[in-house]
Amino acid sequence: MTSHLTHVPAPEGIAPTPQYSHVVWGTGRFVAISGQCAYDASGAVVGVGDAVAQARQVFANLERCLAAAGAGFGDVVKLTYFVTDVAHLPAIREARDAHFAGAPLPASSAVQVAALVRPELLVEIEAFALVPEQRQDSGADTRTGTGTRPLLRSVGGAEPSQ
Repeated sequence: MTSHLTHVPAPEGIAPTPQYSHVVWGTGRFVAISGQCAYDASGAVVGVGDAVAQARQVFANLERCLAAAGAGFGDVVKLTYFVTDVAHLPAIREARDAHFAGAPLPASSAVQVAALVRPELLVEIEAFALVPEQRQDSGADTRTGTGTRPLLRSVGGAEPSQ
């Protein structure tokens, strides 16, 4: 099977960078992962004051969120990094590279912010992914057993109103 994503590290007239792809496109089911912070499963902050530990926890959380959507890091087309200090970017790149393991890197943006939701947090990362058509669900409504997909669907939480 050929890749469902196309990475363009450097379009004509754009300087190449080893840190990300300038352009990524593909086909499949769009998945948006909310910004993840360095929280463990109980909601406690991991690695207070330690950008390396926080970046590792954030990527572990992203991995869990992607898995919940039937996706993995190879499906990610865009990462957005929110950091309280751009000096944390090397720690983020190290954690990112451990999860991408030589695969083409997604498009990305990094933004230094004055603060995150809690003062002990240093890093927040959101992700966008495209899951190949072969991994999409059948479209069946699991609530009714019909072939019609609900307008809104919630997984692992309260059913949304329609």
